[in-house]
Amino acid sequence: MATARRGGGPAGNASRSGRFRGRGGARAGAGRSGRGPRSPPAAAAGPTAAAAAMEGFVDFTNRSQGRDQLFRATQYTCMLLSYLIEHKADKEKLVMKLKQLESSMSSGRKMFRLGNMVHALVAARRTTQLPDVVPRFCLTASNLTRALYFVCDAVLWLKSVGLQPDIDKPKWRNWATKCYYFSLLMNLARDWYEISWRVEQAVQEEKTKENSFWDKHSEELNCVKCDSLQGFFLLLFQILKRHPPLLLDLVKNLCDLSGPLDTLGIYKTNPGVIGFCGVLSSLVGILTLASPHLKLKQ
Repeated sequence: MATARRGGGPAGNASRSGRFRGRGGARAGAGRSGRGPRSPPAAAAGPTAAAAAMEGFVDFTNRSQGRDQLFRATQYTCMLLSYLIEHKADKEKLVMKLKQLESSMSSGRKMFRLGNMVHALVAARRTTQLPDVVPRFCLTASNLTRALYFVCDAVLWLKSVGLQPDIDKPKWRNWATKCYYFSLLMNLARDWYEISWRVEQAVQEEKTKENSFWDKHSEELNCVKCDSLQGFFLLLFQILKRHPPLLLDLVKNLCDLSGPLDTLGIYKTNPGVIGFCGVLSSLVGILTLASPHLKLKQ
């Protein structure tokens, strides 16, 4: 028993000393950590934001529409730059490279659009279920003619890669341009319907004094009564300002119209105007793809 007590003595002492050291170490650690945890370096938030931006870019480019818009912006930027510098004597090689890049972007876009005919047909089927008659007709007709445009575009791609060398390229290009032109007209008709509906709604709200916003701006709306043209444009500005998706869709369709108008000979312009309108339209398309809430709902 004495031996056991003596044998247990050192163990007990060691245990007690271990507990003491543990408490002491904890106190020492607490004393050392009293300064608080080290704050992460200020640059640590940088990689997180950069990674989020990169993930957003990857998600955007993974979509076929995103790649097409990037290629489209590059194509029309090359067209605009080559037009601006083509008359300078020492820029011949640069103009040649820009035109080659423009042609490459155009061919790449044709390949990306090979399956878009199915998307257009699905969209046409979906728009046939819209409750309003005018948007249903305009959007369905736009999607159907866009599907025909993609068919013509695919035929032109077969010609460009040499799989069908006997294709009459001018004839198919003319058909494709007409289909695209009609599709844009239908989109613009839908935009005009949306604008006219909102104008009528705003006038009715001003008459009945039910909307507080138009009550505060009654002086601006009274211009409709005193001067119809000035009042209409003022009211149009207010409506487009309050509805950015409608404004962006209108700008995009008007810019896209410059190419078919020139190709069909309806209104001749130059590559500089077409390039500028194409760049602006592409930027709007990229914006609406990156921010879906800015896209006009069907």
